[in-house]
Amino acid sequence: MRLFVSEGAPGSLPVLAAAGRAQGREELLISTVGPEECVVPFLTRPKVPVLQLDSGNYLFSTSAICRYFFLLSGWEQDDLTNQWLEWEATELQPALSAALYYLVVQGKKGEDVLGPVRRALTHIDHSLSRRSCPFLAGETESLADIVLWGALYPLLQDPAYLPEELGALHSWFQTLSSQEPCQRAAETVLKQQGVLALRPYLQKQPLPSSFEGRAVSNEPEEEELATLSEEEIAMAVTAWEKGLGSLPPLRPQQNPVLPVAGERNVLITSALPYVNNVPHLGNIIGCVLSADVFARYSRLRQWNTLYLCGTDEYGTATETKAMEEGLTPQEICDKYHAIHANIYRWFNISFDIFGRTTTPQQTKITQDIFQRLLTRGFVFQDTVEQLRCEHCARFLADRFVEGVCPFCGYEEARGDQCDKCGKLINAIELKKPQCKVCRSCPVVKSSQHLFLDLPKLEKRLEEWLGKTLPGSDWTPNARFIIRSWLRDGLKPRCITRDLKWGTPVPLEGFEDKVFYVWFDATIGYVSITANYTDQWERWWKNPEQVNLYQFMAKDNVPFHGLVFPCSALGAEDNYTLVNHLIATEYLNYEDGKFSKSRGVGVFGDMAQDTGIPADIWRFYLLYIRPEGQDSAFSWTDMLLKNNSELLNNLGNFINRAGMFVSKFFGGCVPEMVLTPDDRRLLAHVTLELQHYHQLLEKVRIREALRSILTISRHGNQYIQVNEPWKRIKGSEADRQRAGTVTGLAVNIAALLSVMLQPYMPTVSATIQAQLQLPAPACSILLTNFLCTLPAGHQIGTVSPLFQKLENDQIESLRQRFGGGQAKAPPKPAVVEAMATAGPQQIQVLTDEVTKQGNIVRELKAQKADKNQIAAEVAKLLDLKKQLALAEGKPLETPKGKKKK
Repeated sequence: MRLFVSEGAPGSLPVLAAAGRAQGREELLISTVGPEECVVPFLTRPKVPVLQLDSGNYLFSTSAICRYFFLLSGWEQDDLTNQWLEWEATELQPALSAALYYLVVQGKKGEDVLGPVRRALTHIDHSLSRRSCPFLAGETESLADIVLWGALYPLLQDPAYLPEELGALHSWFQTLSSQEPCQRAAETVLKQQGVLALRPYLQKQPLPSSFEGRAVSNEPEEEELATLSEEEIAMAVTAWEKGLGSLPPLRPQQNPVLPVAGERNVLITSALPYVNNVPHLGNIIGCVLSADVFARYSRLRQWNTLYLCGTDEYGTATETKAMEEGLTPQEICDKYHAIHANIYRWFNISFDIFGRTTTPQQTKITQDIFQRLLTRGFVFQDTVEQLRCEHCARFLADRFVEGVCPFCGYEEARGDQCDKCGKLINAIELKKPQCKVCRSCPVVKSSQHLFLDLPKLEKRLEEWLGKTLPGSDWTPNARFIIRSWLRDGLKPRCITRDLKWGTPVPLEGFEDKVFYVWFDATIGYVSITANYTDQWERWWKNPEQVNLYQFMAKDNVPFHGLVFPCSALGAEDNYTLVNHLIATEYLNYEDGKFSKSRGVGVFGDMAQDTGIPADIWRFYLLYIRPEGQDSAFSWTDMLLKNNSELLNNLGNFINRAGMFVSKFFGGCVPEMVLTPDDRRLLAHVTLELQHYHQLLEKVRIREALRSILTISRHGNQYIQVNEPWKRIKGSEADRQRAGTVTGLAVNIAALLSVMLQPYMPTVSATIQAQLQLPAPACSILLTNFLCTLPAGHQIGTVSPLFQKLENDQIESLRQRFGGGQAKAPPKPAVVEAMATAGPQQIQVLTDEVTKQGNIVRELKAQKADKNQIAAEVAKLLDLKKQLALAEGKPLETPKGKKKK
């Protein structure tokens, strides 16, 4: 067989991705030809992609070529895949062709491009979410996935055209894009030019007719509510009527929490934060807050749950900080451990254990794993070329060195890892290295060290991954990172360092060395559990009965998904290994990165001083959780989400439901006589509740939060349509209807209070106290919507849950956390200092004014939200003021109406 493809031809993407299935089964030659080359002898016009079969026949339909490759691999056709392929040809392609033409040929942007395909993208997202499957036709990748991925990739590889709210589509697209055949296909066809590689092809296409975005499916607009069957409605009503009686007994509380045979035992860890600094919002959402949501959800499901974390206290980072602050390493650990614990306590993180790694148990367990690896031949000695600072008279540990990254050229790469490209580095590979203590240039000298022989353990790791990954909830980025490490082949890694502050190495000749923190930090989870209970092995040497979920940011994936599993597999001691590795992308701050030294961004100890409650911080961080790609904290967006989603949607509904009971029915839940519409609402709420469960079981935390807000919106609409405040003044039938609507609404509020518990525990408890929700209903969340507040139930005093965030309040906080504000001198000093500014500083400010002016003009052209425009205008005026002062000009009087 011979496959002809061409650079810049969009149809070549899916066929190259699918070709991987045929390789090894039949001989396949892939030829890249020019776009004008005729490869099919009986066609007068060029046509690619084309598959020439051994029989001499040709296939030149993209989906037909892909289907042929899939059939060769043993794939069996199914109706659902065929439906998707028909939809792709008749609905997706016309919309996508228009969008790509507008983007590449006409240079349009934003909604002009996204508009034609928005409904199609929503349809894919809706289908993935509703089926709760990772792929379009089920649990495994099918022909439909590759064909649709190949069609969408040129557009969606730019995150601007992948709407953030379409979480299921995000996950699906990233999973496929991270696969090696798809990556190779993209490199071949787009040649690192992105969508612009398609320009020659698209310029030859006819101008798209006016595209208004046709219906993309036959499904009615009212989503699930319109598609509910009578059986689904009847089942929802039956579950509702059983009420509190269908709740199981509460699990008896254990202390300590230990695995129980026959139950679902869930062990949850948050990546151990370095003890040497204060966590910022990105650190908090990346590990502890995400894990806390899942831990609280697990307890609501009555799963036997242990959630642990602690401070990572050994290593160079601690020694560095101790030197900076003039303290001993132990004093630094004690100081910052308390800071971390207080921050997490304020954020209401529900650890069962928050420990630390500087303990005798850490030494004992780490040394035991090391000895087992050593006796089994997985550790060897070798001479290491290291950087030594002659001025400081010592070998420099990785974090005492900075220089230029040898891979990406980043100028502030550390001696162990580059923060920009994420690659691990040996310190001697750095270009232009500097000692961080004295800034002198170190020299290279030799030292004996111990190495973990990862190549010897690679086969064991691959076998374990082969059993673990299928059916697991490893996030796509975690899978991709581990695959990329294995693709390059594992290499031995040094596990010792010339330091004093660390776990001692129990080997003759290595008394002056300690274990490298990346080797023993992940063992900290085990030692922290051992400090919690002497029966720790029931959690950590019990893979048959324990489900281990580990939460972290993506930079920690290699240590949790590769280094610790290799160490544990080599130790041959039946250690529990990670079943579900949950990694987030990065959270940025406004337009840049968090920086404690520059005063940019909100850090954990500062959030408490903003006057904004912890639950509001939790809500917003979880709303923007960087699941599929990096996201950014924005003060303007936080204001909008608080005032729209919390105040006007969720808070408004719950407050109205409770107030109607208090005002119209004396605080007593009225009788409910359900109409067909009420029964349909019950079923619709049940369906959304089940969707919430499906998402959280898959640890899709951000998307599950949307289900809560969706139910609340339906509740608001239900109240608005039925107008109980009017009906209560009418006939007996009207008053009865007002009672039914009020009773059903307050039960929806009760359900929301439980669904909210993982996200906003204080708000959840407040709602439950106001509604006097029975204790069992507060602690268990079933998959069905129950009547937990029956007729006659007396509620408590109802009051508003949320406060409006004001523009001036938010703008003040934006200025406060915008950088350098902590050390701002008084105004006269600023004027004097700025008046002596040099040409270089003036040029920097001029560039900043130009850049900010462009931002304001673009927002105005897009008719953005007035609050957002006002905030950016304020930034522009401030920059202009700084520039005027730097140039020695008098400040302009603001234009506007003169005071009389």
